[in-house]
Formats: sequence, C-alpha cells, structure tokens
Amino acid sequence: MDPTIKDFESASAELEAIVRKMEEGDLSLEQAMELYERGVQLSRFCHAQLEAAERRLEILNDRGELRGAPAAMGLTPPDEGGKTR
Repeated sequence: MDPTIKDFESASAELEAIVRKMEEGDLSLEQAMELYERGVQLSRFCHAQLEAAERRLEILNDRGELRGAPAAMGLTPPDEGGKTR
C-alpha cells in the first residue's frame, strides 16, 4: 500500500481533485500522465477498501450479526432465503 494514502475519505477527495484538474485540460502531457497514474493508485485503493467493507458485511450477514447493509452503501439487505436482493 502507498504510505501517502491515509484513508478512504482522503483518497476519494484527492481523486476528485485530480479529476477536476484533468477536466480543465490545462496540463502538459507529463503532468496529465502523473495525475493519471496517481488517480489509478487512488482508485485501486478506494476499490479495495470498498470490497473489504462489502466482504465484512457479507461475513456479518452470514453470522446473523447484522440485519443488512446501510442503504447509503448501495447494498440491499438479504431476503428470507439469505441471498441479497
């Protein structure tokens, strides 16, 4: 893991700032490539964090310790058969 990436929230905020800079289009090719590479690192970090959270929720659901994922995470609670809808 890149030690400069502290947590999901800061990685997400930095990624949003990179997207804004790239959309402005006032960058040299070298600057754009550096921002793109950093964006890929941040995107991978965020994706891994979201997958880990989803796995954790699935484990908790299987144990019956959690009724369902929060709606804000875009996950639906399991139906009566134990499968997610």
